Amino acid sequence: MKRITLYVEQDTWLTRLHPFSKLFYILTAVAVPLAGGALWMYGLMIAISLCFLISGKVIGRVLPLIAFSFTIILTVFLIHGLFNQNNHDLLFQAGPLKFYREGLLYALRIGCNILNMLLAFAVFVLSVRPADLVEDLEQLGFSPRFGYMINSVFQIIPQMMGTMNIIMDAQRSRGMETEGNLITRAKAFIPLISPVVSSSLINTRERAIALEVRGFGSGEKKTFLRERRMEKRDHGFMACMAALVIISVVWRIIHVIY
Repeated sequence: MKRITLYVEQDTWLTRLHPFSKLFYILTAVAVPLAGGALWMYGLMIAISLCFLISGKVIGRVLPLIAFSFTIILTVFLIHGLFNQNNHDLLFQAGPLKFYREGLLYALRIGCNILNMLLAFAVFVLSVRPADLVEDLEQLGFSPRFGYMINSVFQIIPQMMGTMNIIMDAQRSRGMETEGNLITRAKAFIPLISPVVSSSLINTRERAIALEVRGFGSGEKKTFLRERRMEKRDHGFMACMAALVIISVVWRIIHVIY
């Protein structure tokens, strides 16, 4: 069966959690460092996300994303370490390049924020089946169109990657060079654009027809085969996340007062 989502099928506590619990975790991961204002809180949420990904047996799918994020973070360190407008205290010098304490601290905060949000969203995306999320949203009263939009967001990247790989294999079978130096890859990239765009438009049309056949545009109230309800583990998980947010706010208030 063709894989069109990032969801990893694993029977773990993480996949058994309700999707709304994991949505709440994303909010917690973003809110705790912002509310607390301390750099170590980014580290705390990053560590928690890594623990979730390891225990959920999906850490292997995240490692390439982490490696890619470090290229962005390195760029941020270079820019702010050298050219931040608040740079004043010289930290170290590498040849003609002078890195300043203020810029590097600012870049460290940005880098931790990027990594924190990336891992928090990875916890959600890799452990939530899009069809389950859409069904839960519709049961909650959201429009089916909203659910379809959410489902499309989950599927668009895997679909585009799958289409790109199929077209690249077809072009290789015709003798086109798709691997080598940068110039060779650039030449191979241009002929791939048109087939990918055309394939995406065709897939969109076919999906629209399939949705109408299934009564997507019907105004009648839908019924569901099963109803997923939040269980005790979901309430306990969300209570722990809420406690983290409250603790970070209290810590910030105490820090400001004293």
